[in-house]
Amino acid sequence: MTLQEITTKITQLAEKSPDFLGGSSLKFVFPEGNVHIDNTGKVSNGEQEADCSLLTSLEDLEKIMAGDLNPMQAVMFGKLKIKGDMSVAMKLQSILS
Repeated sequence: MTLQEITTKITQLAEKSPDFLGGSSLKFVFPEGNVHIDNTGKVSNGEQEADCSLLTSLEDLEKIMAGDLNPMQAVMFGKLKIKGDMSVAMKLQSILS
C-alpha cells in the first residue's frame, strides 16, 4: 500500500468510530510520511504533534491491519515502535480488529 492508500483506509476506519481515541491524538510515522489522527478523529498527513506516535513501515502496518502480524509481536521484534502515551496506542485495536 502507498501512504495515500493507508491514509484513506485509516480515514474510513476512523469515520466509523470518530471518538475511538477518547479525545487523544495519534500519529503513524512512516519513512514515506505521516498519518495524524486528531482528538476529534480527523485524519490528515503532516507533522502535527500527537499524544502517541507509532513508528513503523507501510508494509508492516498493512500486515497488522490484515491480521497477518500481531501488534505485540511487531513491538517485540522492533517492527513497531511506540512513543508517548501507550494507552492511546492500545485504543487502536478497537478499529483495527
